[in-house]
Amino acid sequence: MAILVLASTVSWTVDKHICMGRVMDVALFSHADDCGMAKDMEKSCCDDESFTVKGQHDLKITFHDFSLDQQFFIVSFVYTYFHFIEVDEKEPNHFSEYNPPPLIRDVQVLDQTFLI
Repeated sequence: MAILVLASTVSWTVDKHICMGRVMDVALFSHADDCGMAKDMEKSCCDDESFTVKGQHDLKITFHDFSLDQQFFIVSFVYTYFHFIEVDEKEPNHFSEYNPPPLIRDVQVLDQTFLI
């Protein structure tokens, strides 16, 4: 993921030096070296080509960058997502009004039956 972010944010410049139809030098991020023939002749047979791939400079997307329809969709999606899911923090206690019967004698101890 970091390589993808780096590759999309950096501007790439490729420079080529072409002499007599043949590529003599290719340089990335810098100027390509010439072959020296351009200095000797009046009419040059050499060309320099370069192309630049612009990188993305603004990585922070704000809410105002979206269109009105997209803003409406995001707000309605978040609203419905959080309001359809109800979270009950308190569990209902159905036996709050129920009183257990009084313990007259302990049946397990009386009959010597224990669950192991």
